[in-house]
Amino acid sequence: MSGRSSSKSPTDGLLLAGQIGKPHGIHGEVYVVPISDDPERFEPGSTLLDAGGRRVVVEAARVHRDRLLVKFAGIEDRNAAEARRGLALYVPREARRDLSEDEFWVEDLVGLEGRLPDGTAIGRVTAVHEGTAHDHLEVATEAGPRLVPVVKAIVTRVDLGAGVVTIDPPAGLLD
Repeated sequence: MSGRSSSKSPTDGLLLAGQIGKPHGIHGEVYVVPISDDPERFEPGSTLLDAGGRRVVVEAARVHRDRLLVKFAGIEDRNAAEARRGLALYVPREARRDLSEDEFWVEDLVGLEGRLPDGTAIGRVTAVHEGTAHDHLEVATEAGPRLVPVVKAIVTRVDLGAGVVTIDPPAGLLD
């Protein structure tokens, strides 16, 4: 028997979209820290979920002093807004935005088998690390973990259907 718990978290299958910050004014508006890169995520009428799975509907949203200010349905005054400070907001995984051809979700890359262009297996992707210029795949190789820059010249192909990422490393990258 494994030491892992088999119980599901209420946020399983959900993606973090933002977090409610401090209230603004007396009519229930709150600052929101958006985490989603979907520009329509906080448009009026949008539905998000809290950690308990309860629906939260956006009534209005606007930029105020370079920050996002949101009015949610049912939050009518400052006290109600303050009570929701720190509340994480989620969307179902199925509500993810469509990606362009060269974009991938991090969770879809972890677990892929890394292969050289000739098909030789080199290891599994165990993590994706965000970088300032580009991200890095962490690949568990026989020689230990290696960081592979996610640039087109090195990560030449991602085939989610086959579960493979093709890596064309420069000399010394995987040594």
